[in-house]
Amino acid sequence: MRILIAGAGATGGGYGARLIEARRDVTFLVRERRAEVLTRDGLTLDATDGRRTLHANAVTAIEAGDYYDLLIVAVKAPALAEVLITAAPAIGPKTMILPVLNGLDHLDALQTAYPGQVLGGLVKIVATLDEAGAVLQMTPLCTMTVGTLDGSTLKDEIREALNVPGIELTVDDDVLTRLWEKWAFIASAGVITCLFRGNIGDIIAAGGEDHILRAIAETEEIARVAGHAVSPASHAQSIGLLTVPGSSFTSSLYRDLQHGDPVESEHILGGLAARARKLLVATPLLDATLLQMRTHHRALERSKQTPQAEASA
Repeated sequence: MRILIAGAGATGGGYGARLIEARRDVTFLVRERRAEVLTRDGLTLDATDGRRTLHANAVTAIEAGDYYDLLIVAVKAPALAEVLITAAPAIGPKTMILPVLNGLDHLDALQTAYPGQVLGGLVKIVATLDEAGAVLQMTPLCTMTVGTLDGSTLKDEIREALNVPGIELTVDDDVLTRLWEKWAFIASAGVITCLFRGNIGDIIAAGGEDHILRAIAETEEIARVAGHAVSPASHAQSIGLLTVPGSSFTSSLYRDLQHGDPVESEHILGGLAARARKLLVATPLLDATLLQMRTHHRALERSKQTPQAEASA
């Protein structure tokens, strides 16, 4: 299969490297700067099983009609709209699209544009990019869960293409529920750490355990009313990760917020809050966090504009 991966960050690069090692036909669709690095230096994966540099095909645009068999979308939500415009020439009538973003709103948009061609997928990897652009995978964890959105059988060629050493692949007939479970977890983790501005250990030490449990209950109730109740195992995992005294755990939303990076608050929290309103589910902690994040971003945008306005005056 010809595989196009949109994005070569920690996620796209980490999974792409494993596919390249297994001799899959992989091309990365990236911005110009990242393409230059990949073309000049290759793709370096520094993982617990060793460090290696691989030859990587990277492009910044696709010629019309140059269709791929599988498009893996591995960017953050703020970049999705731009990526889909750039990737459009690669999507033919038989191209399957596997987004591995957080939340679910992107699935609605993709299914509208490409009905019957969209798969559900979620990944788990603890990785980042270093200053040179190498993918640093900090733990052996590298899983991918994939399935069709209508419960039909996943095509054998897709299963075979993604089933490679270094990636623990699971094909799930109810991948939509798995996506809801992940959304409920990352949203509750975002609510807790962004609203109270700290890690789990500090929040619990400050007396916040009851609020943590309420945040988990809010997001899981949305999933339940939406028809995708969180399983007991998934609920236990959330409780286990988010109520450990002394834990240094923080959410990716909070880390991005602290580093000044683009955050997915609207995609993760805003999308979930909108669904809660439609389903008549009360979510006071989610709403308060979303308001705080929106206020923060308005102030940030104003601070960026102020020096320019003063200079022109």
